[in-house]
Amino acid sequence: MFRDEDIKQLENIHELVRGPNYVEVICGCTSKKYGDQVGKLKISSTGQFQINCECSAPSTCEEVGVLEEIGKLTPEEFEKHSREKEGGPRKWKSNIWVTIKGKKVPLWKSGLMRYYKHASNEGKLGSSSRRRGTFHRDEFLLCSKCKKERRFRLRTKQECKAFHYASMNKKWKCSDHPCDKIKCGDEEERASRKSCRGCPRTSTCKGCTCCVCLGCLRCRYLDCDCRICVDFMQNAQP
Repeated sequence: MFRDEDIKQLENIHELVRGPNYVEVICGCTSKKYGDQVGKLKISSTGQFQINCECSAPSTCEEVGVLEEIGKLTPEEFEKHSREKEGGPRKWKSNIWVTIKGKKVPLWKSGLMRYYKHASNEGKLGSSSRRRGTFHRDEFLLCSKCKKERRFRLRTKQECKAFHYASMNKKWKCSDHPCDKIKCGDEEERASRKSCRGCPRTSTCKGCTCCVCLGCLRCRYLDCDCRICVDFMQNAQP
């Protein structure tokens, strides 16, 4: 797959390493809040893309434990990890870059995407999502006062629980948001941005088995007496 003439076309990529059945290169993804997050992109001869996160703060990186269990991250996971709390569409081919002649060049312009094979990466995404546990996409709640929808990110059990109790409050308003400082006078998200709810499969997913949870111990609670939680706890298998 990696012929000498192919490698010659990629020789301007910074720190490109050629192995027996793979090539490896330093890559990164830039966050407006945290700056550049760096990793090592490994492209196998089968067309699989895997990234080893080399966070600037590995001791606090939430991916460290995951890496020990599942190996490397998919490009989608690396982009999400690097830009965790930033909204907008996920476009890893544009947001992940490599360095060519001292300049950051997105993957789709680098010449590396010619080796990407969707079938080789599709299975990796599903497997890693299952090993991490059930994924919860972003949800929206309507303010009882200004009638604007506000986003809740459900990446942790605490965030899921905060949304769960907020959704049961019929008088919930913007100022009650547990994670973000929002006022009724703040603008509502545009419809195009609302369509991006964090699905690991595709950014504009309208709901699929990868991002819609029908009930788990992260979003159902033993100390909650609502019908949804009570039914789940009574019927859940030990």
